[in-house]
Amino acid sequence: MTTPSHPRRPFLPSLEGLRAVACLGIIITHVAFQTGNDTGTLVNRMMARTDFFVPVFFALSGFLLWRRHSTDRGALSWAGYYVSRIGRIMPAYLVLVVSVLVLFPVAGNPSLLVMVANLLLMQNYVADGLVGGLTHLWSLCVEMFFYLVMPLLVLAVGRRTRRVRVLAIVSLGVLSALWPFLAGPRTGDLNPHIMPWAFAGSFGVGLLAAETEGWLRSSATASRAATVRRWAGRRGLWIAVAVGVLVLASVDGPEGLTTASPAEFARRTLYGVVFAAALVVPLAVVPRSRFLESPVMQMLGRWSYSVFLWHMALLSLVFPLTGIGLFTGGYAAFVLVLAVTVVLTVPVAALSYSLVEDPARRAVSRWWKARSARGAATTADRQTTRSS
Repeated sequence: MTTPSHPRRPFLPSLEGLRAVACLGIIITHVAFQTGNDTGTLVNRMMARTDFFVPVFFALSGFLLWRRHSTDRGALSWAGYYVSRIGRIMPAYLVLVVSVLVLFPVAGNPSLLVMVANLLLMQNYVADGLVGGLTHLWSLCVEMFFYLVMPLLVLAVGRRTRRVRVLAIVSLGVLSALWPFLAGPRTGDLNPHIMPWAFAGSFGVGLLAAETEGWLRSSATASRAATVRRWAGRRGLWIAVAVGVLVLASVDGPEGLTTASPAEFARRTLYGVVFAAALVVPLAVVPRSRFLESPVMQMLGRWSYSVFLWHMALLSLVFPLTGIGLFTGGYAAFVLVLAVTVVLTVPVAALSYSLVEDPARRAVSRWWKARSARGAATTADRQTTRSS
């Protein structure tokens, strides 16, 4: 790795706020499914497809990690990168998984293999590996895969020209689009539709957004940069595109969470890529939003990872608390279950962030910095000894 050649890219509050919106969209999908409101009317089918906010999370991760490669690849070793990712993801994740397996009836009685797979974020690769209260974590398993392979992509094309990097990213997205046809329909206990390589296109959206940001900062002419930023700043247009994609996906393919055919899944994945692009790329290019940068959205954005982690487990408690039966249908049930789920999840997420997620991340960071400093001091001492 080389010395950083650019100043550290600034934090973008609008993307933090978008995380909060994405969390709410995912909760809506799960509540709609469990209250029986994910099929039938167009509104119901659109609520089932707000799971497209999962690709939004993938794109956000791709953007934030790829924009760092040009600034941090000299300051952080690969080992440091992996320690940072594990310290960010795993402590709060493990607390959730252990809590659900031990305390929540919805977990059932999974086998030892399934429990271990969930603890190691390997559940997508184990037959029937998704556990009640933790089923949504298939997407985190996908994210972890891309975290692990990101340095390989940096090694392969990180030093190449922007044109080569963009071509490589687009090529990976195209190859990813072929996966549904290569895998064929689901026939066994492993679900090919939750394999990481099926979602390279969504991560690619974030990588291309980072490349666009870099292009605008460096070699873009003033007129071209102004044109790109002007179009990106038309928020209403891109929100309309996202809603249009949601409508189109709602009427194309099976309803709800029914397993799709290879062609249907390929189209659904493409819709998710476009949906993520419409929401993430404009904010990455023109990162201004009074709503997303408001104090409330920033607070919810900080807690969004813990909100995502805990909402399914707490959703399982809402039905006995409210006396509403699973899959009973009706908008009144949907609104009540959604409201109670959010009310329960937000304070639990705040506690998770304050007591586990943030302290663990800071502790891991301090430990690694101290370890690196000791290693650097030892190396310097050895060099001094050899030269004397």
